[in-house]
Amino acid sequence: MLSKKTKYGIKALAFIAKQPGKKPVQTSEIARSENISQKFLESILLELRKSGFLGAKKGKGGGYYLIKEPEEIKMTAVIRVLEGPIAMVPCVSLNYYEKCDDCPSEETCSVHSLMIQVRDSTLKVLGENTLADLAVKEQE
Repeated sequence: MLSKKTKYGIKALAFIAKQPGKKPVQTSEIARSENISQKFLESILLELRKSGFLGAKKGKGGGYYLIKEPEEIKMTAVIRVLEGPIAMVPCVSLNYYEKCDDCPSEETCSVHSLMIQVRDSTLKVLGENTLADLAVKEQE
């Protein structure tokens, strides 16, 4: 299941992406619009800033803004930053691989082969969707 942190992070990024002229957006405005706790949102936005998705401007007219174009931000990257591995089990993870302690052979493991299919399908969907796609879908 997707964590609230990741869900809110995606909602916040989509909200920021919809802003005209790339103007900075205050945390309070995002929190109010998306019905997210402002304190929780602040920690999420800070993590997204540290990961290179957002920039921040202080003072009057300040807030968060996208560093990259929405079309350049793939959902795989956002999910990995906020959620961690995309694979459901570590033995099929592309970036966080670990052998399962309870499995004598990945080649003959029925769970392993199924989870590779799940991973590949998930990566396909997330890799084909960008922040621009989500921002457009929200406006329709």
